[in-house]
Amino acid sequence: MRLRFLGIIPNTPIDDSPTIWLDEDTGDLLIQSYKATEAEVKACQQIGSIPGHSTDVPAHEAIIRLPAVMLKYIPRPEGQDREPSRS
Repeated sequence: MRLRFLGIIPNTPIDDSPTIWLDEDTGDLLIQSYKATEAEVKACQQIGSIPGHSTDVPAHEAIIRLPAVMLKYIPRPEGQDREPSRS
């Protein structure tokens, strides 16, 4: 696996460090961030995704909260904005 560091939350303290890496072989992102709270997980489950798809979170998966400031580190195709829109 060839990982490339993309970014860490600005002004991060030593023990609180959402970070993003890119797997150069697959294009996958590896993200270290905050665990979603129980309330956030329940809200995601209430919204669901596609009809008929389980809303359970399997043991090998997790819902994480990625701070908006971290979006600038996610690779985008050429010409797409890197900052989230503020409407």
